[in-house]
Amino acid sequence: MKRLLLIISLIVCGNFLFAQTETDSVVTVPTAKKWSKDQLSRRAADHFMLQLGYHGWSGAPDTLRTGGLSRTFNVHFMFDFPFKSDARFSAALGLGLGTDNIFFKQTTLDLRKYPLSFAHDTVTQYKRYKLATSYLEVPLELRFASNPANYNKTFKAALGIKVGTMIDAHTKAKFTRDREGYGGYSARQKDRRNFNSTRLAGTLRVGYGPFSVFGTYQFNEFIREGAGPEVRPYTIGIALSGL
Repeated sequence: MKRLLLIISLIVCGNFLFAQTETDSVVTVPTAKKWSKDQLSRRAADHFMLQLGYHGWSGAPDTLRTGGLSRTFNVHFMFDFPFKSDARFSAALGLGLGTDNIFFKQTTLDLRKYPLSFAHDTVTQYKRYKLATSYLEVPLELRFASNPANYNKTFKAALGIKVGTMIDAHTKAKFTRDREGYGGYSARQKDRRNFNSTRLAGTLRVGYGPFSVFGTYQFNEFIREGAGPEVRPYTIGIALSGL
């Protein structure tokens, strides 16, 4: 995941370099275009950002079996502050909710045990078994738009971080057949004591108009030290945002 974020960063930097002009073998950086207040006032007013992506755990041991389509869904409300010196750049601060669902295959998880017990189970048949977590998040982004007067038709990139506090962690199992032969019911277990309550993650978005691809990587450990494997969650997906 770190390599992916590095590659995307290099692509963004490359876009800036190719935008430079060369005259008489001397490379010069073009001055920023001046947009009128009237032009900038017509830019997008949509401050919501929706993100949907694939969710995974970096550093997970081979004995930890994941399966199914693990996913992330985030919704953030962002405030955008353009730079007076160059309207192509802006800083954005927001507040939102981040949810992650990671699915397991032939694996059960007891949230009440310390350390966490990821048990291999081939007897019980599950239609679905997942760990779901939710965070209240504060994202911060440094943004670039090649044409800030028309966000719906311009190249955009954003690099940032987000800080979140965990508000929920639970497992949910839907049984096809349990050890006693019963099925067709669900069981839920809620406990977040074994997880780090704070999440610090790096973010990157690159796109055109309202659509972009994004990636996130959690810098700190997801599970408390000594309570389980040292995994760091990541997400790759698509984002929808007017700004």
